[in-house]
Amino acid sequence: MVDIIPQATPKPAWQQSLSQAFTHPQQLLSYLDLPVKLASNKASRDFPFRVTQSYAARMTPKDPNDPLLRQVLPLDEEMQWVPGYGTDPVGDNQSQLSPGLLHKYRGRVLLIATGACAIHCRYCFRRQFNYSESRLTSSRQAQALAYIAADASIHEVILSGGDPLNLTDDKLQTLIHHLAEINHLRRLRIHTRLPVVLPNRIDDSLLATLTGTRLQVIVVIHANHANEINEEVRQAVSLLNRQGISVLNQSVLLRGVNDNVQSQIDLQEKLLVAGALPYYLHLLDPTQGTAHFNVPESTALAIYEQMRRQLPGYLVPRLVRELPGEPYKKII
Repeated sequence: MVDIIPQATPKPAWQQSLSQAFTHPQQLLSYLDLPVKLASNKASRDFPFRVTQSYAARMTPKDPNDPLLRQVLPLDEEMQWVPGYGTDPVGDNQSQLSPGLLHKYRGRVLLIATGACAIHCRYCFRRQFNYSESRLTSSRQAQALAYIAADASIHEVILSGGDPLNLTDDKLQTLIHHLAEINHLRRLRIHTRLPVVLPNRIDDSLLATLTGTRLQVIVVIHANHANEINEEVRQAVSLLNRQGISVLNQSVLLRGVNDNVQSQIDLQEKLLVAGALPYYLHLLDPTQGTAHFNVPESTALAIYEQMRRQLPGYLVPRLVRELPGEPYKKII
């Protein structure tokens, strides 16, 4: 008798792509034909480096000022202590009622579905968040679900992270199923960068997961520059649109990346063509290690004024700042 050795189930294409991400800045800089000394080893140890190959392929070789590269390249400036910049700039800790469950605003709660991301953006406001203490284990998830079920004023759950689409479809499906069993929930919002940085994550299996629920699903993607929107991203957003899933975009105003009127106009126009409507344009959350990205509010307002003059209203995102303890984001 010949023993039959079971074959391992192949990973989905998106997981294979994720496993091939650059995990050292020198790998990316060599790929772009740039000097490896541009990256700070100290900064990449303090906040680990990760960039998908798909995202890297949209960067311009030999350009140290490429707006996509600037978002992910560790710099020595991250190691400088700057007054006014902290570890919890938007009050996540004070809003965390149980591990992984944040309740800041009336009618909606946020679940930290995972601490994992496909790409590590250097301006991340949760770069110092303690994910190990907030990870949704089975018992913590049950506690969070019980809290949501007990409060009939909650109509929407936001899945955030990390990036919730880093979860496997099985885990995501199970979580969504439990949420849909709570009768007073109406909407599920997913905040994710994967349709932009790893577009093949939007596959048939994920679409089946997102459409197989009674909850209305809204996907909020995150793109900061028009160069991030290529044909693969357009196809990913189109797949979501065709399933009746609303797609919005939120971005962050970043010095040296998108802090000029033309960059903002180009981004909003490209988003519309792709099928995503502008939602928020955030001022930088003051997290230690990110001060070099800050755009002064006066400059932000001048840019925003020109956006309003040159774009139709539906292409102008709301310029906002998130402040700890406030009942809503402050419109600037």
